[in-house]
Amino acid sequence: MSITAERKTELIQEYATKANDTGSPEVQVAILSERIANLTEHFKDHSKDNHSRRGLLKLVSTRRRLLDYLKKVDENRYKTLIEKLGLRR
Repeated sequence: MSITAERKTELIQEYATKANDTGSPEVQVAILSERIANLTEHFKDHSKDNHSRRGLLKLVSTRRRLLDYLKKVDENRYKTLIEKLGLRR
């Protein structure tokens, strides 16, 4: 369900805006998107796991808040990020 340390490092390197960048909205949204994708796969086998579903909803709302913040601050960064991640909005 969670992502491995190697995968997290790959995501940080791919979406970082500068060296040693782990806290930018782009990196945070990328990590959250990976975790959301993993949980979505988990629910294909375990459809009645409501405890994990609550966590999924929390991750989705956190990602939404970060994307709203990024759109408010810099819309170009927002557009490139959602295009890169393949998100609908």
